[in-house]
Amino acid sequence: MSDRAQEFLIALDARREATLNDCTRCGKCVEVCPMPGPAGIDASDPKAVVSGVIDIIRTGAGPEISAKWASVCTGSGHCIPACPEGVNPRFMLALARIALIRDDGVDATREASSKRFRQMGRGVRVLSRLQLPPELLLKLGQIRAGADDDVSAGPPDVIFYTGCNVLKTPHIVLLCLDIMDALGVDYRVHGGPSYCCGVYQFAAGDTEGFAKMSTNTVERFADSGAGEVVSWCPSCQVHLGEAALGTYAHMESGAPFDLNPFVRYLESRLDDLRPLMTNRVEKRVGLHEHPGVPGITEAARAILEAIPGLEFVDLEQPRLGYMCNALNSVPEYKRAVHFDQLAAAEAAGVTTLAGIYHACHRELCSHERDWPFEVINFMELVGESMGLERPDLFKRLKIMQDVDAVIAESHDMIAAHGLDLDDVRAVVLQDMLGEQPLPLGHG
Repeated sequence: MSDRAQEFLIALDARREATLNDCTRCGKCVEVCPMPGPAGIDASDPKAVVSGVIDIIRTGAGPEISAKWASVCTGSGHCIPACPEGVNPRFMLALARIALIRDDGVDATREASSKRFRQMGRGVRVLSRLQLPPELLLKLGQIRAGADDDVSAGPPDVIFYTGCNVLKTPHIVLLCLDIMDALGVDYRVHGGPSYCCGVYQFAAGDTEGFAKMSTNTVERFADSGAGEVVSWCPSCQVHLGEAALGTYAHMESGAPFDLNPFVRYLESRLDDLRPLMTNRVEKRVGLHEHPGVPGITEAARAILEAIPGLEFVDLEQPRLGYMCNALNSVPEYKRAVHFDQLAAAEAAGVTTLAGIYHACHRELCSHERDWPFEVINFMELVGESMGLERPDLFKRLKIMQDVDAVIAESHDMIAAHGLDLDDVRAVVLQDMLGEQPLPLGHG
């Protein structure tokens, strides 16, 4: 392990100690958390619940109710402004989960971390190549043209940080870049497994792997000389922003850059964007939303309401999580949330259910087959208003609901990229067709 990674681990331990010292066990974070009800947790004594979390972080063991609360955190973030001591309870619960996992042993956590990272990398590689030719993979920074042009080109004004898994639905990223091109932004794209935020290692309890991965990514961004880093993925925003940059700041007496969500960045450019949105979009639109990154829902709504002809409909959803996959710990509740969302959209008579993030889109898009509205990403509506279009090939393939049909449809791309058919079959089954929390069908 490098010296910098070792320094990172020391800083991470310092943050752990600060959390233990600063938390007064008042229970305010438990009181505002949306998850005890859905998870069947008795939160009538919130002080006892959070006290147990502190015990878990300190010793690796604590009450079952506290361990369960930590395990079902969806990252909604309501707890952060509720803490009177300035502790980040979302980060505190992540520390508790690490303490519980590390009890399985260092070797086991490293193996779990490595396995999850490899699976993610395979899924991103295969699904992006089923949909994109080499020139578009190059645009997204996923293949290199040869020599590294980053240095000779000079530092960009903005780094657009894709994260990893949005590359499974690459039309979303391409629309973001098309819009930045139209705005005249000087940007460079980074992302994919080589720029991982470290969430897979962190979630698996592999703090050493997290230190290596996140330190590498943070320092590559810092060395780029970019004036701003904007992120697409809410998971990256939370984990790179809070866990990695927050820890790095302890090493260097401050973070080397600010990480800002792209949706909020786009809203900040709304005065520049409005003159470009000249096409009327005569659609009645409901928004699928999550509150985990502050201001995202409000920013997305402001952007949609600026589109000429578009009618926005508030579907009044529960405010939880930062993406749909954050609800995986409560699968029955997640299915109910998805069904209620689709039913509410139908009852409201929307023409369009628009999501903000990629994981939600992967899980919801195939329901378009059975419900009387389209299911799209909201960037598609922005693009439509600007005369920009990128086909959603992921949705077209997923709606087929047949791995052989997907392979037949993707024959040319499989051949062009030299993909292994066994890999393709496994990834389509697991990362495309397997991501269906609510079974298809109306009702």
